[in-house]
Amino acid sequence: MRLRPAPTAARPATVAAALLALLLSFLVLTPPAEAAPTGFRVQNGRLLEANGNDFVMRGVNHAHTWYPDRISSFAHIKAKGANTVRVVLANGDRWTRNDTADVANVVSQCKQNRLICVLEVHDTTGYGEQSGATTLSRAADYWISVKSALAGQEDYVIVNIGNEPYGNTGYTAWTADTKAAIQKLRDAGFNHTLMVDAPNWGQDWAFTMRDNAASVFAADPDRNTVFSIHMYGVYNTPAKVNDYLNRFVEARLPIVVGEFGHNHSDGDPDEDTILATTQQLRLGYLGWSWSGNGGGVEYLDMVTGFDPNQLTSWGQRLFNGANGIAATAEEAAVYSGTGGGDTTPPTAPGTPTASGVTSSSATLTWAAASDATGVTGYDIVRVSGGTESAVTSSTRTTTTLTGLSPATSHTFAVYARDAAGNRSPRSGTVTVTTSSGGSSAACGVGYRVTGSWSGGFQGEIVLRNTGTSAINGWTLRWTFPDSQRITNLWGGTATQSGSDVSVAAASYTATIPASDSVTLGFTASRSTANPSPTAFTLNGADCSVS
Repeated sequence: MRLRPAPTAARPATVAAALLALLLSFLVLTPPAEAAPTGFRVQNGRLLEANGNDFVMRGVNHAHTWYPDRISSFAHIKAKGANTVRVVLANGDRWTRNDTADVANVVSQCKQNRLICVLEVHDTTGYGEQSGATTLSRAADYWISVKSALAGQEDYVIVNIGNEPYGNTGYTAWTADTKAAIQKLRDAGFNHTLMVDAPNWGQDWAFTMRDNAASVFAADPDRNTVFSIHMYGVYNTPAKVNDYLNRFVEARLPIVVGEFGHNHSDGDPDEDTILATTQQLRLGYLGWSWSGNGGGVEYLDMVTGFDPNQLTSWGQRLFNGANGIAATAEEAAVYSGTGGGDTTPPTAPGTPTASGVTSSSATLTWAAASDATGVTGYDIVRVSGGTESAVTSSTRTTTTLTGLSPATSHTFAVYARDAAGNRSPRSGTVTVTTSSGGSSAACGVGYRVTGSWSGGFQGEIVLRNTGTSAINGWTLRWTFPDSQRITNLWGGTATQSGSDVSVAAASYTATIPASDSVTLGFTASRSTANPSPTAFTLNGADCSVS
């Protein structure tokens, strides 16, 4: 305790000075009015745009750091209906560093294609368990080093500090390390919404993030942090999915599903519940991943070989299924054209013409649109009555569409986009009628399911030569009625575009003598239903089915 002198009578000057000091203390202690937000912000557990609009992410992950030449993927992802893309970057500790110029180009691609950019450092994946993984502190240093590419982009960019920053070893340090990384970025002047991934390879099975999220959020001076859970094999039941997400909603803490798939080596995620629950709760989701997966999880590709015309069963489910991207995504309001920039759309492209029409493909060509600031791409849509559906996009004035149904009329049209994201009026339409694939061939096909399990099955196809001469070389085609997806096939080489499957003969099955047969075996993924295909063609001609 500190002793004070005895009080004395106050003089007028002293009283005046005291009153002035008291007034100044009020001025100092009264907090200033908050400045208008410069971009995304979190309020009451929701992610809001600067104008106060609620924003719900509907998008996919894209492995940019491993496929830096696949820049057209941004336009293709947008054409499928997404409003967000989560972009894989590297800080150089584990994979080749994406420099400031590259990050700036990624942001530009997002903006040109009217997508919100979630940028993440992947080198942190599995830290503590994965050899070569780096720390969240190092990831924060990377963001600071590329800050010039991100400054002023708070309306368009969310910074996901580090991907899956702990494996299953040492993950209890996640809370302190995450708080420290957030503070480091705020001290460096980052005003962006930050996103933090869970430990345990992103799946938080130990509930470290769930149980410490409130304190991490409170440690952000801006109160502008979003939490990201990755849902794979741990989240294999409706109860697990619903419990985890609802706990955050009830606590008024912002949560998104930053990664998930329809299958995984660690188990079978309940993707239907993930999609339904996020839609019910109006929470964001970002599926993994657009294309280019390896290491045994190639089945997580949404399109084959980065070809937007070759949707896999997973891509079909995520983009076009119940509660999927096409049905639920809403474009960010920042792209509404009310910001005072270029709001003049390009002219309409010329009416497309069709060439090279086969039973399953066609090439469209059109005259270029014009625009004062330059046309950056074209969106091709399928027209059915008064409705449209996105098919693909192109940076050129031509595209080849594949995976079309045979003996069917398809109507297409084209839109142009400019650098500001303005979209042109629609072009005229062209109707393409695919061929039937040929007349009946001297072949018969027997198809049967030989085994089945949750999310997958094994099948057998017996291909019979019913003619009087040998078949030398063949390609067998069919269309799955549901979302089945070939994962492995023996007896031939399979390619799949959407539901359409094509199998080229192996060297040891290429010749089928008259009245003989070859047998193909395969494994495939499936949804709840597993109906058998009803039509097969051999070298373009119809086969009988038994």
